[in-house]
Amino acid sequence: MLPSFLSLLIVLVVGAAAADQGHDDAAARRTIEEFAGFPASDDGGASPLRVYSDFASPLRVDSDGLQRQIDELASFSDSPAPSVTRVLYSDRDVQARRYIKGIMKQLGLVVREDAVGNIFGRWVGSEADLGAVATGSHVDAIPFSGKYDGVVGVLGALEAISVLQRSDFQPKRSLEVIMFTSEEPTRFGISCLGSRLMAGSKELAQSLKGTFDNQNISFVDAADSAGYKIHPEDLHNVFLNQDTYFAFIELHIEQGPILEKEGVPIGIVTAIAAPASIKVEFEGNGGHAGAVLMPARNDAGLAAAELALAVEKHVLESGSIDTIGTVGILQLHPGAINSIPSKSHLEIDIRDIDEKRRNDVIEKAHQSAIDISKIRGVELSEFKIINQDPPALSDKSVINAMEIAAKQLGLEYKMMISRAYHDSLFIARISPMGMIFIPCYKGYSHKPEEYASPEDMANGVQMLALTMAKLSSE
Repeated sequence: MLPSFLSLLIVLVVGAAAADQGHDDAAARRTIEEFAGFPASDDGGASPLRVYSDFASPLRVDSDGLQRQIDELASFSDSPAPSVTRVLYSDRDVQARRYIKGIMKQLGLVVREDAVGNIFGRWVGSEADLGAVATGSHVDAIPFSGKYDGVVGVLGALEAISVLQRSDFQPKRSLEVIMFTSEEPTRFGISCLGSRLMAGSKELAQSLKGTFDNQNISFVDAADSAGYKIHPEDLHNVFLNQDTYFAFIELHIEQGPILEKEGVPIGIVTAIAAPASIKVEFEGNGGHAGAVLMPARNDAGLAAAELALAVEKHVLESGSIDTIGTVGILQLHPGAINSIPSKSHLEIDIRDIDEKRRNDVIEKAHQSAIDISKIRGVELSEFKIINQDPPALSDKSVINAMEIAAKQLGLEYKMMISRAYHDSLFIARISPMGMIFIPCYKGYSHKPEEYASPEDMANGVQMLALTMAKLSSE
């Protein structure tokens, strides 16, 4: 493995070597040893160090090819360009899956799928029995969103594999790219469905047997329509062992404005905020908008509006900028301009990197819902916490590998938290985890204007490639 590993890492010292023909090979070797974490030896007929003075950058990323793949994947959409809509198990989702598997096979990866459609492409290492180094993200897209969220972490990961292959790198630990099923909760209201199952969620495996979408199509039937014939016991087969992966790194656009605003090309994520999702329903009497006087009303719509404002109040009173609350869905029944709402439905997202602080906000919101129902004379028919996940901390060993890669590449980086959840949140339960952020235009995400520049994506791919190389050698 060593000669190939050296041929990859020697590109890291190209600039200095090209500028000084008398560059000391011993100094170059020390740089390589510092990165690789083991002594560089010429035993066994290893080739002498070579200098690739024709490299314009430390690792050659095919930025044009990566952008072309992103654009091609975006064409599998149920909404017109520039927006992307790609919902779990839809025809477009199936086309996207076929596209990703095709690229994996072109790279010579060993491809497999589990019962729910998590897709794995493995580059088998020289010591295949060791825990693999994994990377990946998702390609499903909420309605009318952009083409970079998740996608950069899948296609960018495949490009990182290609970069390492072109550099004649031979992995010690296997390298694996994962395309996770349904990171977005669009169809069944469950975020990170595939990675939750991989992390061993028995509750989810049980509940999926009776889960339906808003068209009353069951999860099992929807999966079947996409080619995944699920039997109840199959869902437990998705669970992975704790030693499956030595490390997991996810490349992702920031989905926020910090990196772009500060002019920093790389974010190293230290923690992922803990999300919670809540469903609330009020029921009132309804009635004619003209005939029922104001003092006599039991308005479920106003109860919902009041709770939405209460959520905002409790979040702001937490005293931390890291506490965030959103009422993303508010539906009224019967939904007519001249009818007093008799029912209201809210879905609330509350998250924080501090689990206790988040849970305090949830409890205050619950108490507010109870108080509002009493004051307005409506029934609080449901206050259901759908999920209440703990936060995840990035592993120190993965952070260290990412920092070394950034320094070797000469890339400035910023330590930061992720307030958006990602599949990494759940993979952290079974593997040491880390994330690499790259800037995105104005922090836009989940909208057609979402954009990451080729330069920023190339930086991310280089970071990912070197980090995987480092971890694979351990």
